[in-house]
Amino acid sequence: MVKINDNYLKLPGSYLFSTIGKKVNEFAAANPDKKIIRLGIGDVTQPLTPAITDALHKAVDEMGHAETFRGYAPDLGYDFLRKAIAENDYEARGCDIGMDEIFVSDGAKCDSGNIQEIFATGNIIAVCDPVYPVYVDSNVMAGRGGSYSEITEGFSDIIYMPCTKENDFAPQLPEKTPDIIYLCFPNNPTGAIITKEELQKWVDYANEHGSVIIYDAAYEAYIRTEGIPHSIYECDGAKTCAIELHSFSKNAGFTGVRLGYTVVPKELKRDGVSLHTLWARRHSTKYNGAPYIVQRAGEAVYSEAGKKEIKGLVDHYMRNAAYILNGLKEAGYSVSGGTDAPYIWLKTPGEMTGWEFFDHLLNNANVVGTPGSGFGPHGEGYFRLTAFGSYENTVEAVDRIKKL
Repeated sequence: MVKINDNYLKLPGSYLFSTIGKKVNEFAAANPDKKIIRLGIGDVTQPLTPAITDALHKAVDEMGHAETFRGYAPDLGYDFLRKAIAENDYEARGCDIGMDEIFVSDGAKCDSGNIQEIFATGNIIAVCDPVYPVYVDSNVMAGRGGSYSEITEGFSDIIYMPCTKENDFAPQLPEKTPDIIYLCFPNNPTGAIITKEELQKWVDYANEHGSVIIYDAAYEAYIRTEGIPHSIYECDGAKTCAIELHSFSKNAGFTGVRLGYTVVPKELKRDGVSLHTLWARRHSTKYNGAPYIVQRAGEAVYSEAGKKEIKGLVDHYMRNAAYILNGLKEAGYSVSGGTDAPYIWLKTPGEMTGWEFFDHLLNNANVVGTPGSGFGPHGEGYFRLTAFGSYENTVEAVDRIKKL
């Protein structure tokens, strides 16, 4: 008889956003006359820009002719996209990353879940707390979580690095040395950033202890503060200890198109083995999930027209973020984030839990957000609101919350 992977059974309940979706759908069915404004799931709402849609149309036309048709994409991705990434995201920032160290994929979410497969199950992981739940979930599924405690709302074998108001929502170096360290800056969900000096400490720590940092830079396009690193490879020695994840979803609006990439430097080795080689083997097994059409759209992001249009998209969402941040401050809420990331991190009022505040907002303001506890134990008592909406809906949502 077939046996299941019982590590899946250790995951508590359903996925965070599935629970939110179920609650919202039930409310909508019971209240068809209510206009629900969704500031919960981090899905973009603005359409793809002209430079991107033009590239998509051109690539579709190419696929309709024998002489320009393409089948499976190359294992690492097409040269034209990896060259554009290397030049614009790294060379322009003084980072020595070659195009052959860039692996194009169908999105950072898949890569962040899959990258752990190249590591042994006995490795100890450390995560910011709170943080994007995929890091923890994928490692629990692989058998690295240990047992789940309903009291602590955490896993016994995972090192949770508290990100609280007291430390400006940036973690301290852990006392117990982890093998794999997940860092996400600008952070999802808190919107916190990290200075180059602080990030360098993590790089030095990882090189000293033989750890590997998995650095999620999905929101780097939203950084506004001068001197904040957009890539971990801006730090000395990062190529010997860090893997970096990137996404086209939030900066270019590709949530419905799917495109991302992961950088694994050739210098990164553990146990005498190149992690670049391991990931290349893992990557080639699935042919990489980004088709030619989408990779041409990704290339257009780096064109002169594309850069201007993408800046407009990011500016739109950051205008929303500023409105939410300032509006809630005026209303007396304790909030942070929203200046270098499209997320606002709100302290729930009084003694409300995150889910109690979720129900309060949904039932009384018809606004959807995300309970902080869904991002980790130290997220309890907090709430995430996103700037991914229209400006009009953002204004209306804040006005409704002010009236509560």
